[in-house]
Amino acid sequence: MVTDATAYEFEYPQGHLLADIDWLDENRAAPGVVLLDARAKGYEEGHIPGAVQFDVKVLKDAYGHTFASEDAIRQALEQSGVDIGSTIVVYDDGQGVLATRLFYVLEYVGFRDRVKLLNGGYTAWTAAGKHVSTEAPDVRPGTLAVSPDARLVATRESLQVGVPNSLLLDARSAGEYTGQDARDNRKAGHIPGAVHKEWKESLGPADPQGVVRFKAYAELKRELEELGADPQLTVIPYCQSNQRGAHAYFVLRLMGYPDVRPYEGSWDEWGNSEGTTVSTGEA
Repeated sequence: MVTDATAYEFEYPQGHLLADIDWLDENRAAPGVVLLDARAKGYEEGHIPGAVQFDVKVLKDAYGHTFASEDAIRQALEQSGVDIGSTIVVYDDGQGVLATRLFYVLEYVGFRDRVKLLNGGYTAWTAAGKHVSTEAPDVRPGTLAVSPDARLVATRESLQVGVPNSLLLDARSAGEYTGQDARDNRKAGHIPGAVHKEWKESLGPADPQGVVRFKAYAELKRELEELGADPQLTVIPYCQSNQRGAHAYFVLRLMGYPDVRPYEGSWDEWGNSEGTTVSTGEA
């Protein structure tokens, strides 16, 4: 049986979306719990026992502007053991964007409020002296019917028309936002009207063991309010490919924002399309 309480249950408005080490250690082998390792490397050298390696890249289409097909997402999840009634726990190294990207797509395809992110990630697990494994678990394929929720995503077309009562949140670096860093895009800058908060500003400093966790509720609340991110607004995060934007999505969900719609195409689409306008300079 899966127990609900985690150390964060009463710290954040949606604290059930975060898992702590003790909760995971108690529940990782419970029926219905699927643990997904979203790290780009390191799985073979050691992972949390029972965790299934998951390649987050399969969640995007070949062009990078939108999600992979429903069938591709469904098959990837089923092959990882995700079933229609699963509770899913995701992790990376604790200071990246891969686990939050997986979290967002899982909520988008129908697992809203049934996914937990391990705060501090694999680094927190090993720092706590927990057992690690180098053996891949036997996976019993699941059976799913994914149901993408259009209310959880913004599109270029919707942004060009204008989303009422909304706030655009650019989660990229300061250089990308101001236009000083164009990367490989045709256009540099940001979507007009967007405010800036780099995704990693929501994380606290590393502790003495190198573990990075999310900032405390009061600090995140103050920072979001200073941006003008009112919970009554539709908040639309974006970045280059909606990995950093998905991290912002998770933070806003954790903080209790009811209407968060990442722009899936992000700057990869906006900064390389005809007919899109851009702004440069500071906010």
